[in-house]
Amino acid sequence: MDVSVIIPAFNSKDRIGECVKSVLKQDFKNFEIIVVNDGSNDSTAETAKKAGAKVFSKMNQGPAIARNFGAQKATGKILVFMDDDCIAEKNWLFEMMKPFEDPAVAGVQGAYKTRQTELCARFSQIEIEDRYDRIHKAKKIDWIGSYSAAYRRDVFFEFNGFDSSFPTASGEDPELSFKISKEGHKLAFNPDAVVFHRHDLSFKAYFRKKFFRAYWRILLYKKHHDKIVSDSYTPQSIKLQIMIFALMLLAPFCAFIFGTGIAFLAMIELLFFALLFAATLPFTAKAMRKDFEVGLVSPPVLIGRSVVFLIGLVAGTLAGVWRK
Repeated sequence: MDVSVIIPAFNSKDRIGECVKSVLKQDFKNFEIIVVNDGSNDSTAETAKKAGAKVFSKMNQGPAIARNFGAQKATGKILVFMDDDCIAEKNWLFEMMKPFEDPAVAGVQGAYKTRQTELCARFSQIEIEDRYDRIHKAKKIDWIGSYSAAYRRDVFFEFNGFDSSFPTASGEDPELSFKISKEGHKLAFNPDAVVFHRHDLSFKAYFRKKFFRAYWRILLYKKHHDKIVSDSYTPQSIKLQIMIFALMLLAPFCAFIFGTGIAFLAMIELLFFALLFAATLPFTAKAMRKDFEVGLVSPPVLIGRSVVFLIGLVAGTLAGVWRK
């Protein structure tokens, strides 16, 4: 077997069948589909098996361990990972394999698209496309997300797969690619290797996801201090926005300590807010060129994202996530 497609699934009876069928329709030969039923209490296993996948069931331990379990069961020389809420384009697997024609390539990142029409989903899609723009410009790629990822089998096991100290989908995928990249292995991005994803439908769900991403980012940065400064995926504007909002929160304490007046504090806060708003404008302009309505909501959403990110980072630090 040349290729193994591994899909972790938890309580996904309503989506795993469509996901598996999309992989079976690939213009590609000699591959297997493995679904790891991660302790589901619904008919996920039966649905996946009926759709045509090999199914292995285990107790619920999170996606990192589920993917590693699937990799151990796999026979392919290339291990391909996707999420159970994704639908693969017909040429997805072919495009995922293209970069491996270069023997130096150890891992490949594919791309998200969406067919959703909801405003939040459209915002999320443009947000991730902004990150793809950053990857395109990077001299060296160090970030691979597991929603559309592939690794050479020997490299995957050399680095012991995904780090099981991440209990949820929370940074275990870039943690692996960071390690592989640091050892000099080449990673590649193919934007033509597309899976369609179901983004959050509401901004409430979007902000909740961002909170937990930031919460567990403390653990990721503990393991890779150098990535606090920069990686090939995370726009620097996000860090700038978080820093500006943090300064807005600190300003009243500084004003109290130094005894400045209310008028001076108000002027400083207004200045920080203006800087925060200005920091959202490059993304806003890009979004407006693609989707005017998304562009209009971008400034408040990005400011809200900064607030949630900072709260998540503080919460993760106080909770001692870094001790794992």
